[in-house]
Amino acid sequence: MTARPIRLLIVDDSATVRRLLSSTLGREKDIQVVGEAADPYQARELVVKLDPDVLTLDVEMPRMDGLSFLAKLMQHRPKPVIVVSSLTPRGSEEAMRAYELGAVEVLCKPGSAYRVEELGPMLARAVRTAAVARLLPRPPPRPSGPPVTKGPLLTRTTSKVLAIGASTGGTEAIRAVMQRLPGDTPGTVIVQHMPPMFTSQFAQRLDGISRMRVAEARGGEELLPGLAFVAPGGHHLAVVRSGAKYLLELRGGPMVHFQKPAVDVTFRSLATAAGANAVGVVLTGMGHDGAAGLKAMRDAGARTLTQDEKTSVVWGMPGTCVQMGAAEQVLPLDRMPDAINALLAAMA
Repeated sequence: MTARPIRLLIVDDSATVRRLLSSTLGREKDIQVVGEAADPYQARELVVKLDPDVLTLDVEMPRMDGLSFLAKLMQHRPKPVIVVSSLTPRGSEEAMRAYELGAVEVLCKPGSAYRVEELGPMLARAVRTAAVARLLPRPPPRPSGPPVTKGPLLTRTTSKVLAIGASTGGTEAIRAVMQRLPGDTPGTVIVQHMPPMFTSQFAQRLDGISRMRVAEARGGEELLPGLAFVAPGGHHLAVVRSGAKYLLELRGGPMVHFQKPAVDVTFRSLATAAGANAVGVVLTGMGHDGAAGLKAMRDAGARTLTQDEKTSVVWGMPGTCVQMGAAEQVLPLDRMPDAINALLAAMA
């Protein structure tokens, strides 16, 4: 019996973009474009009428902006949503807000992060990911408050390193972990599948809620307690040992598992550079990235954790870790920070 194709609704005020997305995805046998809407009001009617499996959503539209529509949709009739945003400072800020509101994925419009001919494979993968994503209950809105107080920066070196990798659903999962790590947590590297500029905005968002200092990696930084670095979009991030120091190194090269940055690149480098002095964590995400790297870390003596299926938006990356025997512990997201702290504290 042939599986039913994924039913997709395209929401964009540009007729040109709607035609482009429709024609591009129309070539995929497992995806069926069932409708197009020029604004959120049309989209609302078509969601009720057509009951699509997945939506693509523009941000800047007339009558109601895409983020306002996304918030209402996730409140009243939750659906997996892929937001299509421009690669600009404003666009990257809107991307972070879209993730907070429940978007499964955020992609850049052609001409910003990638060419038109690259759109098809990327968007098709995103639609397939969204179709199997678990829509988790949204937490209540966080009240805005004063910036998190950060302690003095510790300049002493430490042999301990924490590494976190994630993809689909990872922005909010990483946020949940980082909010509960103490300010003197050993030097930390974070790999979240994102395009350039989005990772910079993501690092800024994490810095605002974390007791650690968080920044996008530029290469050459030393990993010290209280510092966390996000791998920049468009680059792989490696950790190398220089005497008693851990230094960050940006690398080029091809995509790994269709991703750049890739979790596997960072984790494999840590298996060599840190060995038993590292803790590796794989959170929610589609695909297999991070599993081989986490296995290499565990084989080198590192402690390894991965998120459980129930609390993952997509249990692809964590599930592969479990299948490969890479995960020492499989935990729900709310138990992850305490487990990380316990493993780091137990290290010599």
